[in-house]
Amino acid sequence: MIAPGLRGKVVVVTGGASGIGRATALRFGEEGCRVAVWDRITADEGLAREIDAQGGECLCAEVDVTKVSAVRAAVASVMQRWSRLDVLINNAGMTRDALLVKWKGGDLLGEMSDEAFDRVLDVNLRGVFVCTRAVVPHMIAGGGGAVLNASSIVGVYGNVGQTNYAASKAAVIAMTRTWARELGRHNIRVNAVAPGVIATGMVETIPDKVRHRLVEGTPLGRMGDPREVAEAYVWLASEAASFVHGAVLSVDGGLVIGT
Repeated sequence: MIAPGLRGKVVVVTGGASGIGRATALRFGEEGCRVAVWDRITADEGLAREIDAQGGECLCAEVDVTKVSAVRAAVASVMQRWSRLDVLINNAGMTRDALLVKWKGGDLLGEMSDEAFDRVLDVNLRGVFVCTRAVVPHMIAGGGGAVLNASSIVGVYGNVGQTNYAASKAAVIAMTRTWARELGRHNIRVNAVAPGVIATGMVETIPDKVRHRLVEGTPLGRMGDPREVAEAYVWLASEAASFVHGAVLSVDGGLVIGT
Protein backbone atom coordinates (compact mmCIF):
# COMPACT_ATOMS: atom_id res chain seq x y z
CA MET A 1 0.00 0.00 0.00
CA ILE A 2 1.25 3.47 -0.85
CA ALA A 3 1.95 5.51 2.28
CA PRO A 4 -0.11 8.72 2.15
CA GLY A 5 1.68 11.93 1.30
CA LEU A 6 5.11 10.58 0.41
CA ARG A 7 5.16 10.55 -3.40
CA GLY A 8 7.62 13.15 -4.67
CA LYS A 9 9.09 13.87 -1.22
CA VAL A 10 12.85 14.35 -0.91
CA VAL A 11 14.34 11.90 1.57
CA VAL A 12 17.92 11.70 2.88
CA VAL A 13 19.07 8.34 4.25
CA THR A 14 22.44 8.32 6.01
CA GLY A 15 24.33 5.05 6.07
CA GLY A 16 22.18 4.11 3.11
CA ALA A 17 24.58 1.86 1.21
CA SER A 18 23.86 -1.31 3.20
CA GLY A 19 21.75 -2.98 5.86
CA ILE A 20 18.77 -1.11 7.27
CA GLY A 21 19.78 2.06 5.42
CA ARG A 22 19.72 0.35 2.04
CA ALA A 23 16.38 -1.31 2.75
CA THR A 24 15.02 2.07 3.83
CA ALA A 25 16.24 3.83 0.69
CA LEU A 26 14.65 1.17 -1.48
CA ARG A 27 11.39 1.30 0.45
CA PHE A 28 11.09 5.07 0.04
CA GLY A 29 11.89 4.57 -3.64
CA GLU A 30 8.84 2.31 -3.87
CA GLU A 31 6.78 5.23 -2.59
CA GLY A 32 7.95 7.38 -5.50
CA CYS A 33 10.29 9.49 -3.37
CA ARG A 34 13.45 11.26 -4.43
CA VAL A 35 16.10 9.60 -2.27
CA ALA A 36 19.56 10.92 -1.40
CA VAL A 37 21.75 8.08 -0.13
CA TRP A 38 24.69 9.19 1.99
CA ASP A 39 27.39 6.80 3.16
CA ARG A 40 31.12 6.69 3.82
CA ILE A 41 31.29 4.35 0.85
CA THR A 42 29.49 5.26 -2.35
CA ALA A 43 26.41 3.12 -2.85
CA ASP A 44 26.59 0.76 -5.81
CA GLU A 45 24.94 1.73 -9.07
CA GLY A 46 22.46 -1.10 -8.66
CA LEU A 47 20.78 0.69 -5.77
CA ALA A 48 20.23 3.84 -7.82
CA ARG A 49 18.92 1.82 -10.78
CA GLU A 50 16.50 -0.09 -8.56
CA ILE A 51 15.13 3.08 -6.99
CA ASP A 52 14.74 4.67 -10.42
CA ALA A 53 12.99 1.56 -11.73
CA GLN A 54 10.49 1.74 -8.86
CA GLY A 55 9.41 5.21 -9.91
CA GLY A 56 11.63 7.16 -7.54
CA GLU A 57 14.87 9.06 -8.11
CA CYS A 58 18.23 8.52 -6.45
CA LEU A 59 21.27 10.64 -5.69
CA CYS A 60 24.18 8.77 -4.10
CA ALA A 61 27.01 10.60 -2.37
CA GLU A 62 30.06 9.68 -0.30
CA VAL A 63 29.48 11.52 2.98
CA ASP A 64 31.14 11.23 6.39
CA VAL A 65 28.36 12.34 8.73
CA THR A 66 30.89 13.46 11.35
CA LYS A 67 32.38 16.09 9.02
CA VAL A 68 30.48 19.37 9.04
CA SER A 69 31.83 20.55 5.68
CA ALA A 70 30.98 17.25 3.98
CA VAL A 71 27.43 17.24 5.33
CA ARG A 72 26.77 20.85 4.37
CA ALA A 73 28.09 20.18 0.86
CA ALA A 74 25.82 17.14 0.55
CA VAL A 75 22.81 19.16 1.69
CA ALA A 76 23.65 21.83 -0.89
CA SER A 77 23.76 19.15 -3.61
CA VAL A 78 20.33 17.86 -2.62
CA MET A 79 18.89 21.38 -2.63
CA GLN A 80 20.49 22.17 -5.98
CA ARG A 81 18.95 19.09 -7.56
CA TRP A 82 15.50 19.02 -5.95
CA SER A 83 15.08 22.44 -4.28
CA ARG A 84 13.63 21.00 -1.07
CA LEU A 85 14.27 18.50 1.71
CA ASP A 86 11.38 16.77 3.43
CA VAL A 87 12.60 13.74 5.40
CA LEU A 88 15.90 12.96 7.14
CA ILE A 89 16.62 9.39 8.24
CA ASN A 90 19.62 9.48 10.61
CA ASN A 91 20.52 5.82 10.14
CA ALA A 92 24.34 5.83 9.99
CA GLY A 93 25.91 4.00 12.91
CA MET A 94 28.65 1.66 14.06
CA THR A 95 29.76 -0.56 16.95
CA ARG A 96 33.11 -1.19 18.61
CA ASP A 97 32.24 -3.49 21.47
CA ALA A 98 34.30 -4.23 24.57
CA LEU A 99 33.75 -4.61 28.27
CA LEU A 100 34.37 -1.48 30.31
CA VAL A 101 37.04 -3.54 32.10
CA LYS A 102 37.84 -7.21 31.65
CA TRP A 103 38.90 -8.64 34.98
CA LYS A 104 39.82 -12.25 35.74
CA GLY A 105 41.80 -13.93 38.46
CA GLY A 106 42.67 -10.68 40.10
CA ASP A 107 44.14 -9.20 36.92
CA LEU A 108 43.00 -6.51 34.50
CA LEU A 109 43.02 -8.22 31.10
CA GLY A 110 41.53 -5.45 29.00
CA GLU A 111 39.30 -2.38 28.84
CA MET A 112 37.30 -0.30 26.40
CA SER A 113 39.72 2.06 24.69
CA ASP A 114 39.32 5.81 24.46
CA GLU A 115 39.41 5.47 20.67
CA ALA A 116 36.55 2.92 20.62
CA PHE A 117 34.42 5.06 22.92
CA ASP A 118 35.05 8.30 21.06
CA ARG A 119 34.58 6.86 17.57
CA VAL A 120 31.20 5.31 18.29
CA LEU A 121 29.93 8.48 19.98
CA ASP A 122 31.27 10.53 17.06
CA VAL A 123 29.36 8.59 14.40
CA ASN A 124 26.23 7.54 16.29
CA LEU A 125 25.59 10.74 18.19
CA ARG A 126 27.55 13.65 16.76
CA GLY A 127 26.67 12.52 13.23
CA VAL A 128 22.96 12.76 14.05
CA PHE A 129 23.49 16.25 15.45
CA VAL A 130 25.58 17.45 12.48
CA CYS A 131 23.13 16.16 9.86
CA THR A 132 20.00 17.40 11.60
CA ARG A 133 21.43 20.85 12.23
CA ALA A 134 22.32 21.16 8.54
CA VAL A 135 18.95 19.92 7.24
CA VAL A 136 16.43 21.55 9.57
CA PRO A 137 16.70 25.13 8.22
CA HIS A 138 15.68 23.85 4.78
CA MET A 139 12.73 21.98 6.28
CA ILE A 140 11.60 25.12 8.11
CA ALA A 141 11.86 27.16 4.91
CA GLY A 142 9.88 24.49 3.07
CA GLY A 143 7.04 24.43 5.59
CA GLY A 144 7.92 21.36 7.62
CA GLY A 145 9.24 17.82 7.44
CA ALA A 146 10.18 14.75 9.43
CA VAL A 147 13.41 13.80 11.22
CA LEU A 148 13.70 10.11 12.07
CA ASN A 149 16.58 8.90 14.22
CA ALA A 150 18.01 5.40 14.63
CA SER A 151 18.20 4.48 18.29
CA SER A 152 18.21 0.91 19.63
CA ILE A 153 16.64 -1.11 22.41
CA VAL A 154 20.19 -1.10 23.79
CA GLY A 155 19.76 2.63 24.30
CA VAL A 156 16.78 1.92 26.57
CA TYR A 157 17.98 -1.12 28.51
CA GLY A 158 21.76 -1.26 28.03
CA ASN A 159 23.81 -4.28 26.99
CA VAL A 160 26.96 -5.99 28.20
CA GLY A 161 30.02 -4.90 26.23
CA GLN A 162 28.32 -1.89 24.67
CA THR A 163 28.99 1.06 26.97
CA ASN A 164 29.74 3.31 23.99
CA TYR A 165 26.92 2.08 21.74
CA ALA A 166 24.30 2.13 24.50
CA ALA A 167 25.34 5.62 25.57
CA SER A 168 25.11 6.92 22.01
CA LYS A 169 21.68 5.40 21.39
CA ALA A 170 20.30 6.63 24.72
CA ALA A 171 21.53 10.11 23.86
CA VAL A 172 19.80 9.89 20.47
CA ILE A 173 16.51 9.33 22.32
CA ALA A 174 17.18 12.38 24.47
CA MET A 175 17.95 14.50 21.39
CA THR A 176 14.83 13.19 19.65
CA ARG A 177 12.61 14.31 22.51
CA THR A 178 14.40 17.65 22.84
CA TRP A 179 14.06 18.38 19.13
CA ALA A 180 10.41 17.34 19.26
CA ARG A 181 9.88 20.16 21.76
CA GLU A 182 11.90 22.64 19.71
CA LEU A 183 10.80 21.85 16.16
CA GLY A 184 7.12 21.00 16.45
CA ARG A 185 6.27 24.71 16.11
CA HIS A 186 7.87 24.56 12.65
CA ASN A 187 5.72 21.58 11.59
CA ILE A 188 8.73 19.25 11.81
CA ARG A 189 7.93 15.91 13.43
CA VAL A 190 10.82 14.17 15.19
CA ASN A 191 10.71 10.50 16.16
CA ALA A 192 13.09 7.61 16.76
CA VAL A 193 13.07 3.93 15.87
CA ALA A 194 14.63 1.40 18.27
CA PRO A 195 15.42 -1.83 16.42
CA GLY A 196 16.14 -5.10 18.15
CA VAL A 197 18.20 -7.88 16.57
CA ILE A 198 18.06 -7.25 12.82
CA ALA A 199 19.77 -9.43 10.21
CA THR A 200 22.48 -7.01 9.06
CA GLY A 201 26.24 -7.08 8.70
CA MET A 202 26.57 -5.23 12.01
CA VAL A 203 24.69 -7.96 13.87
CA GLU A 204 26.87 -10.60 12.23
CA THR A 205 29.85 -9.16 14.14
CA ILE A 206 28.20 -10.13 17.45
CA PRO A 207 29.58 -13.44 18.80
CA ASP A 208 27.35 -16.37 17.88
CA LYS A 209 26.62 -17.24 21.51
CA VAL A 210 25.44 -13.73 22.28
CA ARG A 211 23.42 -13.44 19.07
CA HIS A 212 21.68 -16.77 19.68
CA ARG A 213 20.81 -15.72 23.23
CA LEU A 214 19.25 -12.51 21.91
CA VAL A 215 17.17 -14.41 19.36
CA GLU A 216 16.06 -16.89 22.02
CA GLY A 217 14.96 -13.95 24.17
CA THR A 218 12.86 -12.50 21.34
CA PRO A 219 9.25 -13.64 21.74
CA LEU A 220 8.80 -13.86 17.96
CA GLY A 221 11.75 -16.28 17.91
CA ARG A 222 13.75 -14.77 15.06
CA MET A 223 15.82 -11.82 13.92
CA GLY A 224 14.09 -8.99 12.15
CA ASP A 225 14.53 -8.20 8.48
CA PRO A 226 15.93 -4.76 7.53
CA ARG A 227 12.80 -4.10 5.50
CA GLU A 228 10.69 -4.41 8.64
CA VAL A 229 12.58 -1.45 10.12
CA ALA A 230 12.25 0.39 6.81
CA GLU A 231 8.47 -0.02 7.01
CA ALA A 232 8.52 1.74 10.38
CA TYR A 233 10.45 4.66 8.91
CA VAL A 234 8.05 4.94 5.98
CA TRP A 235 5.03 4.95 8.27
CA LEU A 236 6.53 7.56 10.59
CA ALA A 237 7.41 9.80 7.63
CA SER A 238 3.96 9.52 6.09
CA GLU A 239 0.75 11.42 6.79
CA ALA A 240 -0.56 8.27 8.48
CA ALA A 241 1.63 9.25 11.45
CA SER A 242 0.82 12.96 11.29
CA PHE A 243 0.19 13.23 15.05
CA VAL A 244 3.10 11.01 16.16
CA HIS A 245 5.81 13.25 17.59
CA GLY A 246 8.61 12.70 20.10
CA ALA A 247 8.02 8.95 20.11
CA VAL A 248 10.42 6.01 20.23
CA LEU A 249 9.03 3.10 18.21
CA SER A 250 10.49 -0.32 19.11
CA VAL A 251 10.89 -2.72 16.19
CA ASP A 252 12.27 -5.66 18.12
CA GLY A 253 9.95 -8.66 17.89
CA GLY A 254 9.17 -8.22 21.57
CA LEU A 255 12.81 -8.53 22.66
CA VAL A 256 12.35 -5.85 25.32
CA ILE A 257 9.60 -7.80 27.07
CA GLY A 258 11.48 -11.05 26.55
CA THR A 259 14.63 -9.95 28.35
